[in-house]
Amino acid sequence: MTGGKHFVTDPRTLVKDSLSGLTIANPHLLLDEKEKVVFVKDLAETRKRQVTLFCGGGSGHEPSHAGFVGHGMLTAAVCGHVFASPTSSQVLSCLRRVYSEDMGTLVVIKNYTGDVLNFGRAVERFKSERVNHGKSLPKVAMVVVGDDVGVINPNDDEEGGVGRRGLAGTVLTNKLAGACAANGGTLSQVKQTAEYVASHTFTIGCALNAASVPGQGLPRTLNDNEIEVGMGIHNEPGFEKKELEPANVLVEGLVDHILSSQPFKKACPSGRSRILLFINNLGATSNLEMGLVTKLAVEAAAAHGLEPVRVFSGTYMTGLAMPGASISILLLPDNDAEFKDLVSLIDRPAHCPGWINHAQAVDAGNTDESAQGPTVSFISTSDATWERVIESAYNKVVAEEPEITRLDQLMGDGDCGQVLLSGATAIFEASKNTALPLNDPSAALARISSIVEDAMGGTSGIIYCLFLDGLAQQMHQLGVINNASLSPKVWGTAMLGALDILYQYTTARPGHRTLIDALQPFASKLAETSDVNAAVKAADDGAKATAMMKPKRGRAVYVGQNDGVPDAGAAGLVAVLTGIAKALQQ
Repeated sequence: MTGGKHFVTDPRTLVKDSLSGLTIANPHLLLDEKEKVVFVKDLAETRKRQVTLFCGGGSGHEPSHAGFVGHGMLTAAVCGHVFASPTSSQVLSCLRRVYSEDMGTLVVIKNYTGDVLNFGRAVERFKSERVNHGKSLPKVAMVVVGDDVGVINPNDDEEGGVGRRGLAGTVLTNKLAGACAANGGTLSQVKQTAEYVASHTFTIGCALNAASVPGQGLPRTLNDNEIEVGMGIHNEPGFEKKELEPANVLVEGLVDHILSSQPFKKACPSGRSRILLFINNLGATSNLEMGLVTKLAVEAAAAHGLEPVRVFSGTYMTGLAMPGASISILLLPDNDAEFKDLVSLIDRPAHCPGWINHAQAVDAGNTDESAQGPTVSFISTSDATWERVIESAYNKVVAEEPEITRLDQLMGDGDCGQVLLSGATAIFEASKNTALPLNDPSAALARISSIVEDAMGGTSGIIYCLFLDGLAQQMHQLGVINNASLSPKVWGTAMLGALDILYQYTTARPGHRTLIDALQPFASKLAETSDVNAAVKAADDGAKATAMMKPKRGRAVYVGQNDGVPDAGAAGLVAVLTGIAKALQQ
């Protein structure tokens, strides 16, 4: 096994310690440490008013299942060691604790051999001990969830085989059955709801790698360019390893696999239905990527004629920190009355740490027009001087980008050169396409600022935008209505005014090792002398001086001393100013 890093004190007590943390953070929960059972604090009252439910299995799938204990979902959860079923004695302890004499109890489990045997034995032991004590048979029912369509034994139906694995569909089963119980449903009704969800949910997962197990490490690894489709939540092999595809191709393939599976086609012969779409993070997929997967899954389902009436996306059932995701489709009833009943169970809030309740809001109209702001109109014009200056600045940035990138790699995140080039390229393209109002300096600067905002990200981009916005305002205040009104003195004065505006929003000043160390000297020297070349030299000297400065702003602050490396942002600005000066000399 290869290594994996974890926050662990002692692997032997990790599950108990984690459950303790869960109950500390959620005061509506209590923990039986010995049996590793989490249950609602008001259990005595809960048993009187509703059918009680509990689920369980091996740990490592958090928030499943202890994270779903709370009003509107589970009454309790029993936890085994990592990826190992709880013992029948643990389960029996949980069943004894939560059993409702008046309403009965439903047990929900994932379809794994260890869970089926241990939970099944616990139920039978509970029945026996009650009968042996002169009591009637208890009202206990069990539902086994097997929603996986990634790895299917084609002979299961004929041989009564192991069946499909239980995956994220178990969470949906618990949610809807728990809502039915909270609404006062009978044991028969709660079980019927659970069975409907279990038999109409279809799931497939994929992973970029296996998950490292605390105390054990990684059981196997995939190549950097590989993905495994159908990998189980305990690192079980899937049905296909293949080269990693673009997300749109991958997600469409996953949805196609669900819809072409025999269990789905048997449940939905027409291939068209209203559905609940359930996108599950397997543990280590970023929220950014989960948003993309969700969007693509909705689009793929809709393209096949399915109607996602509810979409859930989040971390519900994991394989520790597995980098992957699963997609579940729950077919909703065709009958409108049954459909409304089931959707109401979906929408009923569950008060537990793991479930994400959807906020309900009435569509009272949008404010799209207000968000757009006033219409900005301008007449695009050509101007030889502006166009020459823009092209020269662009060419200089192209030439200096590798060096700017190198400097930023030493002291920052390495993107400064590319970000600056992106902005310069966008401005140059707009100039080539006569998309700038170059006969009006104030309007031209405002338009260039908008282009920079779209093309450049990060802190440097917004600093350029704020400065250009201020420059446009200063030109207007100085009465510059056309290019004939421009002069080096006017530019220098306007730039000093723009710096004052910029300084309202940043604490960066000369000496802080930023592009301000080049910008301030340039503006001051230009306003003072009207000499563009002298101003460029002042900017270059300021940029070079940053090599001896201790970083006080930006990411370089976290690096500390700079070992004689100039600031990449200041060097980038000098490249722009040098290109401008060269064009003005022609």
